[in-house]
Amino acid sequence: MDGIILIILILIVCFYFRDFYKIVNAVAIIDIFLRIFYFIVHNVEIRGISEYVEKYLPESVPAIILNYKKVLGSLMCNLLIWVYVIIMGIFLFYTVKRFIKSK
Repeated sequence: MDGIILIILILIVCFYFRDFYKIVNAVAIIDIFLRIFYFIVHNVEIRGISEYVEKYLPESVPAIILNYKKVLGSLMCNLLIWVYVIIMGIFLFYTVKRFIKSK
């Protein structure tokens, strides 16, 4: 289910913005949000909410990809992880470029 939601979010961004820079930023924003939310849930125990979030919300985009390893197969999972790493590298490039320009 989490994979379907991630794909739908990325497709919405693709159709709405149609800009590669925006798509890269959307993937990075989703991943950063998941990582921060996962950290907060695991370090601040709220009864009722923490168990629900831990059960249904993945920790990151790579965790979503690895969650479907049996369905996709090992090779496809590795390929998607490398695509994710390339997208995050492009995000880092854009971020550093914007940081240097803002001087």
